[in-house]
Amino acid sequence: MSGERPRMVVAGTKFGRIYLAGAARADSPYELAGILARGSERSARLARHYAVPLFTEPEEIPKDVEACCVVVGAAINGGPGARLAQQLMARGHHVLQEHPLHARELADCLRAAREHRVAYRLNSHYVHVEPVRRFITAARRLLARQRVLHIDAACAFQVLYTLLDILGRALGGVRPWGFGTTSDLPPEVRDLTDSPFVYRGLDGVIAGVPCTLRLQNDMDPGDPDNHTHLFHRITLHTEGGHLTLLNTHGPVMWSPRPHMPGDMRETVRMEESRAAHFGHPSAEPLGPATAPDYRHILGALWPEGAVGALRALREDIDDGTDPGRDGQYHLSLCRLTRDITDRFGPVRLHRDVPAPHVLPATALTEDAPEPRNSP
Repeated sequence: MSGERPRMVVAGTKFGRIYLAGAARADSPYELAGILARGSERSARLARHYAVPLFTEPEEIPKDVEACCVVVGAAINGGPGARLAQQLMARGHHVLQEHPLHARELADCLRAAREHRVAYRLNSHYVHVEPVRRFITAARRLLARQRVLHIDAACAFQVLYTLLDILGRALGGVRPWGFGTTSDLPPEVRDLTDSPFVYRGLDGVIAGVPCTLRLQNDMDPGDPDNHTHLFHRITLHTEGGHLTLLNTHGPVMWSPRPHMPGDMRETVRMEESRAAHFGHPSAEPLGPATAPDYRHILGALWPEGAVGALRALREDIDDGTDPGRDGQYHLSLCRLTRDITDRFGPVRLHRDVPAPHVLPATALTEDAPEPRNSP
């Protein structure tokens, strides 16, 4: 192609805006060739902003477009995303599809990719976001030295699939898995508070490792993208310490295990032990000590993650990779997600939830009144 980048189209302009911003980056492996959408004013503005055509039907996409990013909800969210992906593959376009899909839909997409001899990848997004990549890399280095003894993880139900993908990438897979029943408090304990319980717990095993999962299993159907308390928080416990992804966007922390050595029994002062680990910080960030603000997250960090997913698709195309290889892993994630959500039961709906009063850290370091829950 004389050094020119291959062309791609982004389908969908809600979360698709992240893919559009990624395609506009100088390090993107693709040149943006258009937007496929239903023709809303937002889509028209985006097409004008990126100076590309707005297509409203798959048949309008030029044949020389190599790849399409399908960022349209699938049946799990009441949308046509899986059908659209199959239409595009039937036209010879390689497809990168934003999660989530039902296992049945994913299997249909994988069959379509094999039938039409194109590359297909399901993307959970967060595994390509830099702080999460740093956590996964550190976890793999840790597991090369010590086995994981326990996993503590918390998330909102909207990102459960992505949390399981992060764990799968860190641990080298998710099998074998199995879970018990969700934790339920007796009425006399529930009656001790008039506040709703944000999380429910579930104990089990993922990738052969004991696991405790806490899930925020509620939403406001009128504002489904908001009112989560956090996206992901994960701690891997090992013999030598624990590795924590404090927040989806960092920091990643290493905390050596507290251990009082035998020679301390004979010292005059406790700190005089000669143990080497006494000189290690008791908690230390791996990378930046603070996470970026949301302007940077949405404007740079997430689009950079989209570029990472696009690079993975390009590698599959260049290498002729069988879509089923990564697809089988994602089928396992679909089934694991379904197993967990079935155990937690239906999502609890809360309507017209007021917007939170989001606080900066400075609010906790300045003079403040007594806590509301103080005795």
